[in-house]
Formats: sequence, structure tokens, C-alpha cells
Amino acid sequence: MSPFLPPARASERTPSAQVAALLAGRRPGHSLPGAMYSDPAVHAQDLAHVWHREWVFAGHECELAETGAYLTLTVGDYPILVVRGTDGRLRALHNVCRHRGSMLCEAPAGNTRRKIVCPYHQWVYELDGTLFRARAMPEDLDPADHGLAAAHCATLGGLVYVCVAEDPPSLEPMRAMVEPYLAPYDLSHAVVAHSSTIVERGNWKLVMENNRECYHCRLSHPELCRTFPEAPLHSGGGSAEEVRATADLVERCEAAGLPSRFAIAADHQFRVMRMALLDGARSMTLDGTPAVTRRFAVLPDDDLGDVLLYHYPSTWCHLMGDHAVTFRMLPLSPTTTELRTTWLVPAGAVDGVDYDLSRLTEVWLTTNAQDTALVERTQRGVSSPVYRPGPYSPVEEEGVIQFIDWYARVLGGRLASTPGEP
Repeated sequence: MSPFLPPARASERTPSAQVAALLAGRRPGHSLPGAMYSDPAVHAQDLAHVWHREWVFAGHECELAETGAYLTLTVGDYPILVVRGTDGRLRALHNVCRHRGSMLCEAPAGNTRRKIVCPYHQWVYELDGTLFRARAMPEDLDPADHGLAAAHCATLGGLVYVCVAEDPPSLEPMRAMVEPYLAPYDLSHAVVAHSSTIVERGNWKLVMENNRECYHCRLSHPELCRTFPEAPLHSGGGSAEEVRATADLVERCEAAGLPSRFAIAADHQFRVMRMALLDGARSMTLDGTPAVTRRFAVLPDDDLGDVLLYHYPSTWCHLMGDHAVTFRMLPLSPTTTELRTTWLVPAGAVDGVDYDLSRLTEVWLTTNAQDTALVERTQRGVSSPVYRPGPYSPVEEEGVIQFIDWYARVLGGRLASTPGEP
């Protein structure tokens, strides 16, 4: 049996109905059917009903501090430009010129200074997207009718999110839960020490599934496992010693005014917690000692474990006393995914003085390369006609179960509410 959806005849179900049927027939507690990881029709529905309707992590306030500073990303079918305006506001603009559709900014990040200029025919836009000048055009061209289209933009604890939906879901429940955990790190005034972008030859769901469990970590990630527990502590797993270490850390940090207890959204879309690192480690470095001699603003010391944040569909983050690491995942095709990893250090920290960049980044650069190999191997396997969904471990892979259940519920519900779509 082919892992792809068969071509639909006029009398057959639409692609959206076929995807809905695949979801309806999936076995709870099992991986998804192969077509869900490879088929272009599934990918189109993922974009339309998940990525084009949810808030997506874009970057950091601190990398957009100056007027004209921008970053670019592509959310499904939509190239987006996030830019700091002359009024200090961050805006998400569609990165498409209103003349003949040229991309305005190609670089992942940069600074436009005071205006956005199309490199094709030099149409000029204000930083709020208003058309400023279009040379050699008819006098009756109305600038008000030719400004850049806008998407939604919001910040949360120093993180920047965008949404391309006309009517985005409320970000307030996540803000209320997560911002108290992020506030002590003052990420809006942090410094980007390094950013790495890779493309993994795997479906975005495989990338997220891989991240949501450490069932594979013991043999695959020896560097990470020097400090990061393999045990699923967020679901009550782990040795008595590991559980006790996290409970003690949570109690001590809560007493110091640092939110630390495990918290999760009712639909499991986002969660945050503080977890103890192994054997008294204070940072995710090869020897467990801090990579940066400074610590974030109001933190009492650097023995604070790891604050973990997840938000579907696009991000997960680790925050320690001396640095933070954020991950942004974007789907590029049915079987390719972009992953951007960013290392943030406290304000004022200088490479070569307060930290060594290679030591700061070596654990996660190595881990990302290892995970890329695992994801790509899995993509090749699930694309085989003989692949059949296998069972998840309810202990080791509860995080994967939560993610897949969230995904199936969101996609299935939205497909059901728009039955006439192709």
C-alpha cells in the first residue's frame, strides 16, 4: 500500500476529506500514518489549518532593538518581515512588494535604516508599511491603496510571535502562564551571541516528535546527557533521586520568587516548568559549569536548573542562569523543515571576555546534528510502503502523545468545520 494519498477523481472525496479520514482512522497512542509525514495534500492542510492559523515564534525583541532592525521568516506560504518602526513598535509585514511582488528583504536579519526599499524597481515604504514613493508612476496612484499588507505581531517575555490569520487566536492564556517564568531573565535586553539555521530533510511533525522525548537520548546524545536528564520528569518519570532533585529545586526557586512549578495548557499546546540538571550541573555545557560569567538580571545565583518552554507548532526553549537557547521550527515542504537555534546571553556579556562562543554552543550544535540524522533516517522509513504506525511508550513518549493528540485535534476539528474546502 502506498504511503501517499491516491489521486482523487471528481467523484471521490476531496483531499481535505481524505486527510480527515486518515486522522479519524488513526490509533490513539500510535504514530501517524505514513501519508501524514510525506504527502503534499497533507502538507497543504497542515499549512492551511495549523501554520496559517496559529501564532508562530519569529525571534527576539533584543535582536530588533534598533529602528529599522528586521528579521525575515516564511510561515507556510507567507514570507514575513518583522521590523522595528520609527515609533518603536514591532510590526509583521508581508515581505512582498505591492508593485510586482518582489521580495523586499532576502537576508535572515538586518537593518533597513529609515525606509524599506524594493531592490527591483525601488518602490519605497515607511517602516510601518505605508508607501512613501513609487517613481515614474501615474500621478493618480494613491499611496494609501498600495501599502504593504500586515500580519499580526505580538511579544511575550522578550519573544516575538507572528500570526498570518485574519483573526488570530488569543495569546493571552499563554502570556498569563508563561511570562512570569520568563520575566526574571529579562530576555528583551539580552544579547544574541550566536544563531544557527539548518534544514532537516524531514517533516515538521517528525522534528517536533523527536524533540518531545528523550527515549532516544542515551545512545544518541552523549554530550547533552552529561547535564540533561533523560527521564520524562514532566510526567512523573525518573529515578527517585532525579524526582527529588527537581522537587527540591522547584521549592527553593519558588521561595525565592521564581515561578518554577510544572504548568500546561488544558489543550497541551504550551507548557513551562523548571527542571534540575544532573549532578548539580548549572548549565548545559560539557562539564556542567556556566558558559557565561554573567547571569541574567535579577537571578539570585546560577544554580537554577533549566526552565523549559514548549509552544506548538513552532518552538521550544531552554533558560538557565547564564544563557538561554531558543529553537524556531518552520515547515519548508512536506519533507523539509528549517530549524533556527539562537543562543542568548545576559546584557553586557562579551565574547572572549565573559564567555567562549565555542564552549557556549558546542552541546546544542552537536545535539542538533545528531537529531538531524535521526529525523532524516525516520523520514526515509515512514515513506516506505511497508511502514505501519507503531505504539508510543506511555512513559518515555508521553510528550509525543500530547503533541500528536493536539495536532490531530486541531487539524481534525478545522477540517470538519470547513468540509467544502479542497
